Amino acid sequence: MLMNTSATSPPASAASAPADAACVSPPASLIADSRALGVCLSDAAARQFARYHAELVRWNRRANLTAIAGWEAVRTRHFLDSLSAAAVLPADALRSGAIIDIGSGAGFPGIPLKLAYPSMRVTLAEATAKKTAFLAHICAALDLQDTAVLNGRAETLAHEPGLRERFDAVLARAVADAATLAELTLPFARVGGLVALHKKGDIRAELDRAQCAIETLGGALREVKPVNIPGLDDGRALVVLEKTRPTPAKYPRRPGIPAKRPLIRL
Repeated sequence: MLMNTSATSPPASAASAPADAACVSPPASLIADSRALGVCLSDAAARQFARYHAELVRWNRRANLTAIAGWEAVRTRHFLDSLSAAAVLPADALRSGAIIDIGSGAGFPGIPLKLAYPSMRVTLAEATAKKTAFLAHICAALDLQDTAVLNGRAETLAHEPGLRERFDAVLARAVADAATLAELTLPFARVGGLVALHKKGDIRAELDRAQCAIETLGGALREVKPVNIPGLDDGRALVVLEKTRPTPAKYPRRPGIPAKRPLIRL
């Protein structure tokens, strides 16, 4: 389902609450730390991030979008973590590529990347209605062009002809096993495109188990790139998959099955 990105009202209690005033000017720390990740943010983009945070706080009081709401935590764990994906995306994708964010939640990593690279074409896919309502609202509030919001499960959306194997890059920060994420993401990538999964900790055994799913879905492990995010030291990495051949038509399986019965190597 394609959501209208015209302005959407927040829940009543959030609408009457004042916006968080923690950052009302371009946050210099976000600009500096983004530069450390290889991402150059303008003052105008930084102001957009500040507004994004204020709206997130306002809606979060009722809609429970994220457990992290304070500016410093959001800056580090959401904004910078999202922007770290730029390190593994081809220059053409950052300039004007078609990107889909699976399980976008409150817009991470898709919206931060869109703010940093405004000519990128971004689709935000999310199954929870209250979260897609926020996504539609924030896209309108930030006047994000070439940005679509989809309400639906990845298992279903991936079988739609207009979405299947149409994207240059597929992103996911969802907390799920790599084998499950492979089945939920690779069907969206065009042959030659990439999937970038945000992970942390020791993931060697997880990736070994996921190899069967990656190969079955038409992918190959390209690299595991360590990510050094200022202020975090928890072993974050980006798992990059390359789409080497079309995904068999029967995948992904029906909703819930990729998580319940992942295609793992025992």
